[in-house]
Amino acid sequence: MLCEIEPATGPDLTRVRRQIAMLAGVADSFLVPDNHLGRATVSSIAVAQEVHALGGSAVACINSRDRNVLGFRRDLLTAAAYGVDRFLFVRGDEPTEGTRSTDLTVRRMIEEAHSYRERSFSVGATVRVASAVPSWKAAADFLLVQVSFDLDRLFAWRDTAGYSGKLLAGVLVVASSKMAQRIAADLPEIGVPEQLISDLERNPDAGVDLAVDMVERIRASGRFDGVHLVPVGRYADIAHRLGRGRPR
Repeated sequence: MLCEIEPATGPDLTRVRRQIAMLAGVADSFLVPDNHLGRATVSSIAVAQEVHALGGSAVACINSRDRNVLGFRRDLLTAAAYGVDRFLFVRGDEPTEGTRSTDLTVRRMIEEAHSYRERSFSVGATVRVASAVPSWKAAADFLLVQVSFDLDRLFAWRDTAGYSGKLLAGVLVVASSKMAQRIAADLPEIGVPEQLISDLERNPDAGVDLAVDMVERIRASGRFDGVHLVPVGRYADIAHRLGRGRPR
């Protein structure tokens, strides 16, 4: 279970520490976003080191949007100095301020990280259910699969993916009907169920219920190496629900 935490948009890491403490009983590792949704956040490498200091395991996300090749090499050097050795490389959302850097790609980041001599890094990337795994992404050590609420479609895709590394299926906790409607409009390929939107209007826990059910069904299928869980603000509820059935 790779749990994505909500990043710190200010210098106070109290909320980050609270999430780690809450989810420690269900998460095997934590994914730390990088300038999530185009907002400035505390460095994912710094937060990953904080996770390690709290006794957890972390994957630091790094996007190509905000850095050039030299800046990325600085990040690898900083990570090596702090003992952070697991990364997720992404392109990054369109920035709300400033411009996108154009001389660094996810493919280049994978190549640079794997050629780093001073330390061995484990690196991952993302892939969509709607498409085949690009040949260059086969060099990644693990892939996070985009959230899909259609598990039959997800399982069918996995059976033909042809990827030999670790695959983690994405599960998103939809916190409100407003959030569900926004995702349905902006990311139709995710396939937010109409039933979920109406259920959330009556029951604010409907998104938690569905996410827990999806985690259990993905695990039972045996098709994936794990789950990438995005609990957003419902991390306490998710920790409680998933923790009840976790061996101790």
